[in-house]
Amino acid sequence: MTPIQRYLAEEVALDHVDGLIPRREALRRLALLGLGLPAATALLAACGAPEAPARPTTGAATSPAPATTTASPAGPPPLPTEAVTFAGPEGTTLQAAWAAAEGDAKGAVLVIHENRGLTDHIRSVAGRLAASGYSALALDLLSREGGTASFTDTAQATAKLGEIPPERFVADMKAAVGELDRRAEGAKLGMMGFCFGGGMTWLLLASAEPRLSAAAPFYGPLPDNADMTGTKAAVLGVYAEQDERINATRDAAKAALEKAGLTHDIVTFPGVGHAFFNDTGRRYNAQAAAQAYERVLAWFDRHLS
Repeated sequence: MTPIQRYLAEEVALDHVDGLIPRREALRRLALLGLGLPAATALLAACGAPEAPARPTTGAATSPAPATTTASPAGPPPLPTEAVTFAGPEGTTLQAAWAAAEGDAKGAVLVIHENRGLTDHIRSVAGRLAASGYSALALDLLSREGGTASFTDTAQATAKLGEIPPERFVADMKAAVGELDRRAEGAKLGMMGFCFGGGMTWLLLASAEPRLSAAAPFYGPLPDNADMTGTKAAVLGVYAEQDERINATRDAAKAALEKAGLTHDIVTFPGVGHAFFNDTGRRYNAQAAAQAYERVLAWFDRHLS
């Protein structure tokens, strides 16, 4: 199992532990990620899941609809996004959502999605950034598979992300940085990502990408032996106090940033857990999300404007 697959599997296990999905659905999703029943059961137990009930439930397993909330998203009402395509590596075509800031943009930001692919939530983040003065391009890392919309089951989209080698993610993100630079000619470029996308943000920072001036990875796993010396970005690392799994790499991230001599700030929001910024999920915390959005805007205002 690759580090990315391991991360995705642990996210499934913790979703079950936190009561977001039932055990049977967790086992189904782990099977899609390549875990057999013994390994999946062991992972659930290691993450603190209760033992299976004596009588298994009957009926076909289904993927539950994403939980929704009625809380207001952080930031201003989003500007509309436009579905766009552009040339990717090796003759491929990449898909994204583009939101242009009105008037003169302060800068431009690449947005990387969570493990379900390019969703309406991530499009909304791009739109909110545009409304805040930053043109934004939300990349679909499943573009080569036909795009996130080609998957009717979000668990299958997650599993497919687990099959993609990191080198392909890096190549596609670098192409997206180039497209962002083309669309926002002359603007300083930034990047932000959430959960899986936070990990992708760290990955690009560690992949000798010199065009970024700022980045804000939200609770993303740090790649092994990350070396940030190939970037000049000022990095705001966003973490959640109750996110022990991701926080285990927080000190290593800080050390890598310090070793590279990069301007950085590591902020941990108290009393919240993983994915607290996602207003479509049950872990959403409106107060912390609003504070995090303002913190990111201040960071971008300082390093992109």
